Amino acid sequence: MKSWISFLLPNDEYKEKKMLYFFSEGAIILFLSLIVMIVCNKYFNLDVETALLAALAIFLFYVSGRYIVSGIEYTDISTERAYRKELRVIFIRTIRFVVIFMALYLIFINVPTRLDKWFEILGLLISISVVWFLSSYISLKRSYKKNKELL
Repeated sequence: MKSWISFLLPNDEYKEKKMLYFFSEGAIILFLSLIVMIVCNKYFNLDVETALLAALAIFLFYVSGRYIVSGIEYTDISTERAYRKELRVIFIRTIRFVVIFMALYLIFINVPTRLDKWFEILGLLISISVVWFLSSYISLKRSYKKNKELL
């Protein structure tokens, strides 16, 4: 019998088990961070929105960070050729995201007239792209090392 959370889990049994560990570790850290925020609220005036957003960010960053550095995402990358091919795919995927985001922004929002708006949009887009590429690259590198050691 599957749980309601099963849609968040991969079909691979090993990945599923690791993800359950990550979620439960994240839940414990979330619980502890909420206790710390309750204690800190006695000394500092924290908004409810700020506390909840911080707790949510802690959970999401922990789970995604653990997933990235675990090296379980790319299970089929074990040769140098496959590694380079997947790195190229990650790079193309990131560039495609930038182009699609910019096109949709220019179509559905309006073309910014002020230079500072262009800097804001490009800064956000570049930041997101760099984080996405680096997280994918780190995950690929860890997976490649792990898979290479298993051979």
